[in-house]
Amino acid sequence: MTAVETQITYTNSYTIQHEDTYMTQEEDWDRDLLLDPAWEKQQRKTFTAWCNSHLRKAGTQIENIEEDFRNGLKLMLLLEVISGERLPKPDKGKMRFHKIANVNKALDFICSKGVKLVSIGAEEIVDGNVKMTLGMIWTIILRFAIQDISVEETSAKEGLLLWCQRKTAPYRNVNVQNFHISWKDGLALCALIHRHRPDLIDYSKLRKDDPIGNLNTAFEVAEKYLDIPKMLDAEGETARTDSTLSNLCISLLQLLEWIRRTIPWLENRVAEQTMRAMQQKLEDFRDYRRVHKPPRVQEKCQLEINFNTLQTKLRLSNRPAFMPSEGKMVSDIANAWKGLEQVEKGYEEWLLTEIRRLERLDHLAEKFKQKCAMHEAWTAGKEDLLSQKDYESASLMEIRALMRKHEAFESDLAAHQDRVEQIAAIAQELNELDYHDAATVNTRCQGICDQWDNLGTLTQKRRDSLERVEKLWETIDQLYLEFAKRAAPFNNWMDGAMEDLQDMFIVHSIEEIQSLITAHDQFKATLPEADKERMATLGIHNEILKIAQTYGIKLSGINPYTNLSLQDISTKWDTVSQHFVPLRDQMLQEEVARQQANERLRRQFAAQANIIGPWIQTKMEEISHVSVDIAGSLEEQMNSLKQYEQNIINYKSNIDKLEGDHQLIQESLIFDNKHTNYTMEHIRVGWEQLLTTIARTINEVENQILTRDAKGISQEQLNEFRASFNHFDRKRNGMMDPDDFRACLISMGYDLVSGRGEVEFARIMTLVDPNNTGVVTFQAFIDFMTRETAETDTAEQVMASFKILASDKNYITVEELRRELPPEQAEYCITRMTRYAGPDSPPGALDYISFSSALYGESDL
Repeated sequence: MTAVETQITYTNSYTIQHEDTYMTQEEDWDRDLLLDPAWEKQQRKTFTAWCNSHLRKAGTQIENIEEDFRNGLKLMLLLEVISGERLPKPDKGKMRFHKIANVNKALDFICSKGVKLVSIGAEEIVDGNVKMTLGMIWTIILRFAIQDISVEETSAKEGLLLWCQRKTAPYRNVNVQNFHISWKDGLALCALIHRHRPDLIDYSKLRKDDPIGNLNTAFEVAEKYLDIPKMLDAEGETARTDSTLSNLCISLLQLLEWIRRTIPWLENRVAEQTMRAMQQKLEDFRDYRRVHKPPRVQEKCQLEINFNTLQTKLRLSNRPAFMPSEGKMVSDIANAWKGLEQVEKGYEEWLLTEIRRLERLDHLAEKFKQKCAMHEAWTAGKEDLLSQKDYESASLMEIRALMRKHEAFESDLAAHQDRVEQIAAIAQELNELDYHDAATVNTRCQGICDQWDNLGTLTQKRRDSLERVEKLWETIDQLYLEFAKRAAPFNNWMDGAMEDLQDMFIVHSIEEIQSLITAHDQFKATLPEADKERMATLGIHNEILKIAQTYGIKLSGINPYTNLSLQDISTKWDTVSQHFVPLRDQMLQEEVARQQANERLRRQFAAQANIIGPWIQTKMEEISHVSVDIAGSLEEQMNSLKQYEQNIINYKSNIDKLEGDHQLIQESLIFDNKHTNYTMEHIRVGWEQLLTTIARTINEVENQILTRDAKGISQEQLNEFRASFNHFDRKRNGMMDPDDFRACLISMGYDLVSGRGEVEFARIMTLVDPNNTGVVTFQAFIDFMTRETAETDTAEQVMASFKILASDKNYITVEELRRELPPEQAEYCITRMTRYAGPDSPPGALDYISFSSALYGESDL
């Protein structure tokens, strides 16, 4: 027999009280056993010893079974030791949710082994619930210490019982039939030990009439030699039965005492005066039924069960039956309980009857209070409102509104008469029914009636006052209306006048400011007539004051037909006549002076601009003529241009002076000048173009001189190049666009019309315009022409071309040129060729031979 088997055998001799399957937790555990403190104590001791027998293997133990498992750590460790498996890593925190998490991990592990946990939750273990903790340990024992035991395919419990029967069969006085009575004398335990270790117990010396000695011998030997911890005391069974008996007697006495105390309370039928007090009695009774009685019912049933169980246990223990003393029998409990329920039923009927009686009185009282409250809420402040003299300072419209409002109040007052009568009738009925608080009802009713009479008196008095004041206000109202009719147009006229007088003006000439001055003078001429209208409006206002003073009427100071007051009219008139008119005079005179100064600045600037502008234009034209005129050498052109440049530099002081005058014009915000068409921007642009043009022209001449000297070009050739360039420079800006350049080349004999003409022209453009600017400068043209002259026999080519056009004649006619060449090229040649002097030539014949030689230089033909 293994240590585990022996240990479970000892344990079950005291814990298994029924023949049911021990895997059914509730049937094995949740019965009347835990009602017995001795039983609970024994289970604590037994289960603590069993747990420690395993925890010692991990170097720890528990002291208090319901406390030491609350954080789940030792519970998880116990499961790891007895199962040989690793559980999930526990939470290390000390908060409640950490503990619940750890216990849940342990319970989940138990469930994973196919064990159904009934009514055991992590919260109960964490809260230290003794019943749930012991039930959980019992479930663990069943699953990990007993369930795997089987003999001949029987269940664990049946197999263990069969095994015990076979092992103890040879021993005298041993008859194992179950796991409780069969083990009480200790002989079965001693027989199991002797069967496996006969050296430890002398079975022949054991006596059946010494159960405690036999049990102690078995426990001590098992703990000392077999490493089976002692989990029970031999006296445990007897002590538990005695404890149950004692507890049963105490419970009987307590239940009887509770019944004796409760019956007088239920027999008390003294009625309360208020509904609230009686309802509290009913609530107390329902509380008794719902809260206090159910535990006593359960206690009564449990006493009967415990009594029967106790008698059975005494009989099985060969002890005499329990016989309570007179008056403490179970039948006494039943009789007392029956009397309690009879009194209870009568008490409930009395409560309901009394509540219905008070309910009727409370209904009348509540109805009285409700109607009083509604009436008092309606009358609240009414006396103060009726006593007001708000009509003394009200306008006619307000007086009429107050009158309509008062008429509505009178109708409302008549409608409330019925409620006052109802209040008085309810008060009379409460008095007749002898209501406990009738004095309060009467006082309140009398106050309402007295107030009602006073409201009637105040209502009539207010009506008389309103009618009297209404008539007085009708006269004043007519005057208010007349004042409004005259004040509004006059005020609008003054608003318009102030707007015009404050209107900001922007003028740019003397004529414009003179026009404003004329309009202002016309306005000032209308002021005397406007003042007469002001005095008429003032007279109406004074008449209103006189009537109010005569009849003692308090004016509110507000005209119902207009928001304008006499003070508004007077203040605005003073503002117009004494402030804005003089201010406008001053502003107009100041503007006259400013415009006169601006006019002087315009004339001063125009006088200079009208001289400088034409001078710049003239110089631009002169420089253009210098560059276009091909007469004279390049050195002569350069000297002429240098003189122009110096004259331009010397003229710079005039530009600076004009800039100063322009700065004064800008500071004075002058935007136009009718005395000149030149602006400063025009002068600046012209001056910049003049400087650029002279510098560019000088540079071109310098480059021509360098090209001439470097290429060995004659002055005549250079002049011819200039003439050709100027002819095709249509824009006269010193640059030809590609189309003009193509025409120029064609006029010089280049074949740019045939199939390869486009390719050839593109090649030439890459030479004269390498940066792809889209224009051909004179310098690029000269460079190209000098390169072409040096590299090819251009004169011969041109001459051969003209000879073909002339049908091998030494001259060519104007008609042939215009027929065979493009118009621009033909005209160019006609204007450049000289007359042919041969004897056989017709009139107008042209010499193309000398033209080709002069253009491209002499060559052998």
